[in-house]
Amino acid sequence: MTRQLLTDNVYLTYVPSEKFKTSFLSAQMVMPLASRTAGLNALLVNVLSRGTARCPDMDALGRELDMLYGARLDPAVRRKGENQIFGFVASCIDDKYLSGSEKLLEPLTELMGEMLCSPALQDGRLNPAYVESEQANLIDLIRSDVNDKRAYAARRLREEMFAGEPFGVNRLGAAGDVEAITPEQLDRHYRAILPQVRLELFYCGSASAERAAAAYRRALAGLPRSGGLDAAVTSRRAAPAQPRLVTEELDVTQGKLCIGYRTDSPDEHASIVANAMFGGSSNSKLFLNVRERLSLCYYAGSSYDREKGALMVSSGIEFANYDRAMAEIAAQLAAIQRGDWEDWEFTGAKSYLLNNFRSMEDFASSLESYLLFQAVSGSKETLGELMEAVEAVTPERVMEAARAIRPDTIYFLKGKETQE
Repeated sequence: MTRQLLTDNVYLTYVPSEKFKTSFLSAQMVMPLASRTAGLNALLVNVLSRGTARCPDMDALGRELDMLYGARLDPAVRRKGENQIFGFVASCIDDKYLSGSEKLLEPLTELMGEMLCSPALQDGRLNPAYVESEQANLIDLIRSDVNDKRAYAARRLREEMFAGEPFGVNRLGAAGDVEAITPEQLDRHYRAILPQVRLELFYCGSASAERAAAAYRRALAGLPRSGGLDAAVTSRRAAPAQPRLVTEELDVTQGKLCIGYRTDSPDEHASIVANAMFGGSSNSKLFLNVRERLSLCYYAGSSYDREKGALMVSSGIEFANYDRAMAEIAAQLAAIQRGDWEDWEFTGAKSYLLNNFRSMEDFASSLESYLLFQAVSGSKETLGELMEAVEAVTPERVMEAARAIRPDTIYFLKGKETQE
């Protein structure tokens, strides 16, 4: 794997591989996540994906991709820490499986470059019909999580816990902000950020590094460059002395209890293992004790963001079990903090993590996500180094890291008829 600077603020991560039948490519813009631009950026990539000057509509794009043996080229909007990552991901049959001198790398990167630098225009601006259509689609997508109460509760916890911080901003923006975007505003935004934004390129396949770099250089020859926009450094804050409780009522039959914790532990690898033991694996304490043994939750698990130092618990409970569930979740974290576990819980958590990390090597898209997120965060830790670091974590380090985990915000979604 190599990473090189192609031109001003444009980087290419190259992963040589002979094991995949498809090549995987991406071109991603990186900007600090902010409420005023999140919706603009999410809408922009969807509009750019609707057509180019050469292929001005979806039918023309479809024919072009069919000519490339059914290659895929799709918009993507992601987040890493307090950064928004938005652009295009693509895949095609790897050139080594083609007969004769046929090549797909160059035409696919060319099409990706056209989407970015030479989009379909009307009267010199982004096509208003495409803007309005994608605007409606994006608003529907943002609002749709209320139909998935588990996702809705997780989003609401994030918004409440990180209010005033970029980490609390929805990667797709707010529906109201997207609704207010005009085609003229989106066009101005596109032309303002394109010369400045940081661009992360990726290629995984059998082509040489020199060929991949040359293909991207040609595809992005028309990319204006003036620099100035780079990734944000994700900040950490301490948890308050007393956690804040946020209660919301909706027409639901199952309560959603989400708890957000913060940690100031510098030992990220021990924190990763602590989270896996707590609620981040199928053999975690939350799953085996709170869900299975005590039957207090329909589901219970946790996730950990190592950059932000944030651990989030998500669970589904009966409304009447709120107090017991809260107490048992706290008890399971306390058990990890004092080392109250069996050996198999510790070794099983590490095995679970290592197997997950190894499985990333079996999917080019997973490698792309990991390496992209590493590039955005400024980390040079390879996947192999991550596995070695997790393998080296000791029980003592897990306890120390767990003791730094403190509750910040409790979010409880209950039914409208629930009595206090």
